[in-house]
Amino acid sequence: MMLRILASVVLLFSILFLPFWVSIILALAGMIYFRFFLEAVFMFLLSDLLYGVKEAKFFNIVFISLIVSALVLTGVEFVKRRLKFYPYDSKNI
Repeated sequence: MMLRILASVVLLFSILFLPFWVSIILALAGMIYFRFFLEAVFMFLLSDLLYGVKEAKFFNIVFISLIVSALVLTGVEFVKRRLKFYPYDSKNI
């Protein structure tokens, strides 16, 4: 549990102070390592609220990284359930 809290704090720090690509890598690593890492979706919501602007190529939607992170989390969880060698039922993660 402490590792998950530490990962959330590191992700929050990266959202606030580091480049966006570092946050993407850390969030993806958290989504793969932890079970249902919803903290990443909330951190990208915070990122969109702080730094988001309307994108004309995405139909003037501000919350692009929130939508993408929610889709990636759904996809990663689907793939983790399908993998035979991923210990999805372990209680320690």
